[in-house]
Amino acid sequence: MIKAQQPRNGDKPDVERPMKEFLLEIFRWWHGQTWGTRLWLKRHGEFVGTDQFGNRYYKDKKSNRRYVTYNGPADASTIPPGWYGWIHGRMELPPTEDNYTPHAWEKPHQRNLTGTAQAYRPDGSLLKSGERPRVTGDYEAWSPE
Repeated sequence: MIKAQQPRNGDKPDVERPMKEFLLEIFRWWHGQTWGTRLWLKRHGEFVGTDQFGNRYYKDKKSNRRYVTYNGPADASTIPPGWYGWIHGRMELPPTEDNYTPHAWEKPHQRNLTGTAQAYRPDGSLLKSGERPRVTGDYEAWSPE
């Protein structure tokens, strides 16, 4: 009798993972695309390209509408500048066809980090050590009389 190899570290067997991912794709609309989106894009959409974050871009075959399916949670701040211009209709050609190159003064794209551990926290913030800098002489605190 041959026994199936037991998963390590309490992981689920590999057979159950595809079913879980399938069910999550059906019901979890905020994380990537759902089956309805996948089917609609297959029927009506034309694939245009992919950005460095894995987001996939499509355009409608009949109209001028443009779509993005996110690689991970739906977060519009993960769209880089070149694709942002295309998805909002500011540029006719997508960055894949236009050979988009960022200007020398542009910083590399970074998604919005608000609400994460990497978010900016100034001195004096409750979530950062240190004290708030003292105010200078040009400021006088208001107090009711």
